Amino acid sequence: MGKFSRLRKNKKFSYTPRYYDDKGEGNPFKIEHKLDKFRPTMDGRSGLKGKFSRAIEDLKRTGNRDQNIRLVVIIAILIFIFLYIIDFDLSIFTSK
Repeated sequence: MGKFSRLRKNKKFSYTPRYYDDKGEGNPFKIEHKLDKFRPTMDGRSGLKGKFSRAIEDLKRTGNRDQNIRLVVIIAILIFIFLYIIDFDLSIFTSK
């Protein structure tokens, strides 16, 4: 009965990769892009709080003024198209 209850031990191998640089450069198996450390979205913060804080930081950065104006114009046009489709009375925006 004791023979069946004993668990086998896992084998251990002393494997060292062929091109491993043992100077503390990190994990030799980790593949990452060269520019990952410069991307603001690759900062390692995950979860809801990290996403919100990253979004707030992106809003604080000044963007291109032409892009912001273009975005506002596109959103306004889409809103007016939506109001026209649902038959909203657009005459309230004009003075009599």
